[in-house]
Amino acid sequence: MSKELLPGYKIRRGSTLDKALLVKFMQRTYQEAYPQQDFSHLARTVEQYFSNDTPVWWVDFAGEELRREGITSPSSPSSPVACLWVGNAIDQVQGTRHAHIFLLYVVPEHRQRGIGTALMRYVEDWAKARGDHQIGLQVFQSNTAALNLYNQLGYQTQSLWMVKSLDSSRK
Repeated sequence: MSKELLPGYKIRRGSTLDKALLVKFMQRTYQEAYPQQDFSHLARTVEQYFSNDTPVWWVDFAGEELRREGITSPSSPSSPVACLWVGNAIDQVQGTRHAHIFLLYVVPEHRQRGIGTALMRYVEDWAKARGDHQIGLQVFQSNTAALNLYNQLGYQTQSLWMVKSLDSSRK
């Protein structure tokens, strides 16, 4: 069952049968940031974490009125243009469960149309309805568009994830 997310876009909850599609969206996300990398290992991530307790929502382009205005899409109605995958985390300070966004992705042809903002508001409403008091996520420092979106929506940096390569060939 789908419902309107924005004019011309419908949102629907996915199922655990969507593993292959979720892997594809994850790979597209990471491929944009790291085009030379192989992300086949993401299938294991989806296999390990995707379940009925970690829902995914798909956004389909259903904009007949947008097509009339000359906005077209290479995506077919059966091919989602955005996805949101959410899991659970435990706040290590408070000890409470809260929603954690694993993935928010909008295909490039549909960006700057409010889909990301609408998805974030959608998941905030979903999290409130289940009793969560916060939502967490990780974002690459180099993803300025996502950082701007999250800052505009009131998200704040709570911690920094730091890494150090132990590979002597990298400095």
